[in-house]
Amino acid sequence: MTSTETTRFVRLRVDLVVEIADPDRLRLATYEQIDGDESLAEEERGHARRMVESDEAEALAYLVEPFELVEEVPGVELVQASWSSEHVDYDPRAAEWSGAFVDLDEDD
Repeated sequence: MTSTETTRFVRLRVDLVVEIADPDRLRLATYEQIDGDESLAEEERGHARRMVESDEAEALAYLVEPFELVEEVPGVELVQASWSSEHVDYDPRAAEWSGAFVDLDEDD
């Protein structure tokens, strides 16, 4: 492979920390998405609903679609995507978090 061929592909890594402010609303939106997904077999639909019921992180992962992050970017085609979500202990004052993210609540 030439350097031109290898530079056509870019791995974009995005870390987001979100707060689940309304778990019931999140679950409801996820159930609606699951119920409207015609590609899911009934057994898969039941499994997805059970996962969402037991874990907000699963609900969020089901609703977040990486394709939507880049679909409007001119000249870019999504080749592969994977993502996951997990619960984290988040303290914005902790050294491990400082400087790593843009604080959207911070006044400019």
